[in-house]
Amino acid sequence: MRVYGSRVSYYTGKLEAYLRYRDIPYSLHGMPYDKAKMLKEKVGSVQMPIVDREDGRWMSDTTPILFELEKDYPDTPILPADPVVGFIARLIEDYGDEWLWRSAMHYRWSFPYGRELISNILVDEISTPVPFPRFVIRRMIRRRQIKFFTTRDGVNAKTRAHVEQGYLNALNAMSRVLEHRPFLLGERPSLADFGMMAPMFRHFSQDPEPEEIMRIEAPLVYEWVARMWRANAPSLINQLCTVNRVNQLSMVTPWTKTIGRYCVSPSGPTPAMSAKALGQSRINDKPIQPIKRSLSACL
Repeated sequence: MRVYGSRVSYYTGKLEAYLRYRDIPYSLHGMPYDKAKMLKEKVGSVQMPIVDREDGRWMSDTTPILFELEKDYPDTPILPADPVVGFIARLIEDYGDEWLWRSAMHYRWSFPYGRELISNILVDEISTPVPFPRFVIRRMIRRRQIKFFTTRDGVNAKTRAHVEQGYLNALNAMSRVLEHRPFLLGERPSLADFGMMAPMFRHFSQDPEPEEIMRIEAPLVYEWVARMWRANAPSLINQLCTVNRVNQLSMVTPWTKTIGRYCVSPSGPTPAMSAKALGQSRINDKPIQPIKRSLSACL
């Protein structure tokens, strides 16, 4: 399996953690931007990571990639079987995938030391030759990332504190859960863990500014990142993915408060989301409308 992405990418790190967990052999390659036309024909867009299974099948978007690969592991699924706990896993995964993106981009590109470091790495990963000196390419990368992933994404002097608080809220919620268990929903990784690896691994635990905050303020999360990177499914085969529902639901208070305040609504999850969690298909005799996933860029 060939994975096209980056060793500092939000979603590539999430996918790599899963591949390592399942012992799926893969090789990591830089994005072949000079083959953009071919990539669009294969997966519809040029966004990392892209997977070439080397049997004619190509995949993109980490969540459907994980679920496709999960078909080979029906006995130890990363999605909990209990419908309520499964809903919680999906909600946390979406929170990590989509709602911590802004905080991750801010901490990477709004601080001088971080953007110098990452732009230097990205220059080395560009597979398409660019006819400019290295320092010019680095400057182009920094300007592009700041423009599209911070300024145009709403990070400014008025919103900066809110964006940074989103990261602190996530660290607090995770720390409270990890005091009682090695992974977010039990004794082995679940979809929730892989979703939170997207921001916590390649961004928050490695970029200079957020890494220092995590190391000092949330050492349990720092430890969890390393635990996830070395987690291996065969060694955890006899461990429970979740504890019983009563104990499980008693532990999600940090998440409901954090996610509800930060990305759902001021009053918490919507009635439709709550009903879905309880297995209901109608509210006030009206069909529930599907919940749409938000869209986001992929680096």
